[in-house]
Amino acid sequence: MAKSTFNKEFLGQIKTSLLEEKERLEQELAKFSKRNPHSDEAFDSTFPEYGDKEDENAAEVAEYAAEVPLEESFEKTLRDINISLTRLEEGDYGVCKYCKNPIEEKRLLARPTSSACVSCKKAITQEV
Repeated sequence: MAKSTFNKEFLGQIKTSLLEEKERLEQELAKFSKRNPHSDEAFDSTFPEYGDKEDENAAEVAEYAAEVPLEESFEKTLRDINISLTRLEEGDYGVCKYCKNPIEEKRLLARPTSSACVSCKKAITQEV
């Protein structure tokens, strides 16, 4: 794999940003889920318990139904963050996984988990 050509200051800024976002997501997930003991990246939404009345049961189901997609979205973002942190450690962060060219700094600052350059991402999304 191609090696990153970015300077240490930029990579340090990206790492700080990724770690802050990871901590924020884990704190948000802790509000309505528990870490899955079988996976470092998976969480399990907790089913709320309001009581046994019909309206309480309906509220429990509605809240749980709203939390599951949010949990899945947060988990996906956490996976992307962990992949980016691994790429930083391995020295190939910021290299497009398709064309092996550097990803623009501007793109990485806007979306630090980007693994594809703008050209490749556009080509992929147009194919789908």
